[in-house]
Amino acid sequence: MVDYHAELIEELRRSFNRRNMQFIRNAGTDFPGVPDNAIDFLFSFGCFVHLDPPLIMAYLANMRRILKAKAIAVVHYSDQNKILAQLNSGFSDNTPERMRKMIQDAGFQVVEEDLTTMWHSSIVRFTKA
Repeated sequence: MVDYHAELIEELRRSFNRRNMQFIRNAGTDFPGVPDNAIDFLFSFGCFVHLDPPLIMAYLANMRRILKAKAIAVVHYSDQNKILAQLNSGFSDNTPERMRKMIQDAGFQVVEEDLTTMWHSSIVRFTKA
């Protein structure tokens, strides 16, 4: 589990601490202590909806370093094509088209998108290209 907020990390440690879990505080978009090509699966829900494109691009660049060649990444992000995202001032200015381009520019390929389940956001699954 990687997060910027120490309070969230401590709450998760209290609630979900298991021997096979690690809790890492990052500087915002990095993965300190995570070796290159070490991660099989990366999942983010509720974070990228609040990140503007420059932060998303920084995260994607750092993800590329830590993901294995056949790893899967699943990211939930703000979709300003949807009215509820437009009404939520905390949601970033992002769309599936922008997200897809950022993913591809970072050296990944989109495998699957869910643009319909949620009324304010979308989900994308991608791998290294």
